Amino acid sequence: MTTLPRGEAADVHRVVRRRRAVAAAGAVSAGLLVLSACDKPTPLSTITVGQSSVSEEATCGGEGTALKPAELTECLKEKDIKSISVDPDETVRFGVDPDVAKKRWTILMNGQPLTEDSDKTYRTIPGSVFFNAQYGAQGDSTLVSIKAGDGKKDSQTVTGLWSFKLEKDD
Repeated sequence: MTTLPRGEAADVHRVVRRRRAVAAAGAVSAGLLVLSACDKPTPLSTITVGQSSVSEEATCGGEGTALKPAELTECLKEKDIKSISVDPDETVRFGVDPDVAKKRWTILMNGQPLTEDSDKTYRTIPGSVFFNAQYGAQGDSTLVSIKAGDGKKDSQTVTGLWSFKLEKDD
């Protein structure tokens, strides 16, 4: 049997607990340092047709600052965008992040407003609209964009743009 002075066994436990606490604090600090080096992703917008959906971060902007008209024009010309097949008889559902909804958003079709601005996170539009010449559609594909505003009703300020290509599915 070992003989230790009274209370010394408790000191060993304190040292072990202290080491664990220091190690945990170091791990948390390192994790926060790594996270602070990352860019915060822009909010997502999603289009759903039937069982299929596609989500995208902002094509341009999305961080809350106003885009200049030249930036907006260039952004609408972007070619590398996600696409989804749309049966004209299906309903197309648009969903935005709550942060985008707070800033009010509009659905654009080929760069022109298709809807009034809204502060809801979800909207639906019949698929046939996106291939109807009456609404400005041309051919079997349509560029659809979600335009985020600045939070003021009917404002022309654009703070973000999410673009998608809708392709007609016969």
